[in-house]
Amino acid sequence: MERIADKVILVWGYKRVMLAVLAGAFGVLALPPIGFFAAMFVSFTLLVWLIDGAASAPGSSLIGRLWPSFVTGWLFGFGYFVAGLWWLGQALMIESDEFAWALPLAILGLPAFLAIFYGVATALARVFWSDGVGRIAALAASFGLLEWTRSVILTGFPWNAIGYGMTPVPVMMQSAHIIGIMGITALSVFVFAAPALLGTKQGARTGIGLAVLLLAAHLGYGTYVLYGAPKPVAAPGTSPVVRFVQPMIDQSDKMDSNGDRAAIFEKHLKLSAEAPKDGGKKPDIIVWPETAIPFILTDNKDALTRIADTLDDNQVLLAGAVRAEDMGPGNPPRYYNSIYVIDGRGQIIAAADKMHLVPFGEYMPFESLLSSFGIQNVVEMPGGFSPAASRQLLTLPSGLKLYPLICYEIIFPGEMTGDIASASAILNITNDAWFGSTPGPYQHFLQARVRAVETGLPLIRDANSGISAMISPRGEIIAGLGLNETGFFDATLDSFVSSADLPSSRERYFWLIETLLLAIALVSRFGFVFKRN
Repeated sequence: MERIADKVILVWGYKRVMLAVLAGAFGVLALPPIGFFAAMFVSFTLLVWLIDGAASAPGSSLIGRLWPSFVTGWLFGFGYFVAGLWWLGQALMIESDEFAWALPLAILGLPAFLAIFYGVATALARVFWSDGVGRIAALAASFGLLEWTRSVILTGFPWNAIGYGMTPVPVMMQSAHIIGIMGITALSVFVFAAPALLGTKQGARTGIGLAVLLLAAHLGYGTYVLYGAPKPVAAPGTSPVVRFVQPMIDQSDKMDSNGDRAAIFEKHLKLSAEAPKDGGKKPDIIVWPETAIPFILTDNKDALTRIADTLDDNQVLLAGAVRAEDMGPGNPPRYYNSIYVIDGRGQIIAAADKMHLVPFGEYMPFESLLSSFGIQNVVEMPGGFSPAASRQLLTLPSGLKLYPLICYEIIFPGEMTGDIASASAILNITNDAWFGSTPGPYQHFLQARVRAVETGLPLIRDANSGISAMISPRGEIIAGLGLNETGFFDATLDSFVSSADLPSSRERYFWLIETLLLAIALVSRFGFVFKRN
């Protein structure tokens, strides 16, 4: 290990650039659909050694001394985000004649921007860098802080936070219930980077020992929760049967203004009306995916009649749709990405609108400036979508309360606020057909499962092209349909009494972890302990 470490530390020029990029890209193997979490050990071990060798010219200013470390982290992040997010370009190819020009921005531009966070993380870590275990703690604290920053700045984009590499299976997800994905991220970087100490020896016994303890605690707690702890207590009342409709409508057909929208609508109705498999109970709740209804429902009374004809009196439909709101004479309507609750008589009895919109997809940041250059939303909607002012629980006639999250809203841990404490389950509808058979839908699915674990609530997730599933409060797949499958399945929703605290509790643990990591870094940096072992 020492010989390899020396070679990495001393590598220079284009070889250093390539090694940093490849180190970041290799770490993506820890993410879905592969989930080989050990890949992160290679990535972060190389990153530590590369930062060790990030030397500046003698007499440089503070910025000059930190610049080589920033560049190293930026190159690492660029490799990580290009390898992990290249599939975003697939969405632009749906209407390639209009958006193919933006492919470089999606595949290279966004990763170049996101890599700045990792560059800042490595530069900040360099401030507290030392020879021993302290530099591992500094790197972990810095990555934790900057991943948290990435989740909130400019509306946030915490997709593929490092911690997801430590949660490929349910036994490795359970820690999220206590410390959240951001807490897992900070501690994961410490664990992933610890093997670097074997190459430089200083602090190896202490650092490796701490990493082993953290990993053992992570796995041990998950094992206890899944196999040793008492099962969650079911809430009083009858558990409803939920039907998940996965129609697998090609995105180009959904976008085609001349397409057969009636056929799309009828396909959803047909799957909803199918008899239960194996003679099971008829569903109480039927779920359609995001924007399943291919027209403005309130402008089409016949569609509501068709829904009423399909549903039994005691059934309820939860359907994704575009909702239009009349703004008065002379003003264009506002459009919302919404979920409708429709009863057996074809009446809309509740609705929830999406709050956290996708930049450049559902709304245009700096619209007046960018529109002057001919840049427009991928989803064509006059004026784009409008965000909801607040998030409202969907209360069904049975009294069941669902916490609605549309599409990528579920990747934000901070969205789990307010009324979620009184929710019976999380409802997440999405349309990942934009991204075809790429890693994107698998990555999205993992993040949704981790939200279920964090909140301690079951998750109803319905996707147009997959992956649809009923997820337990422990992240386990109760029933589901895979990517690009067409059909439906029925699953019982066992509504559990939530054992989760609100995100504020997990945030407190996250900041405590950050403080402890920083304390180790400071103690090591100033030479009190951990120098040699």
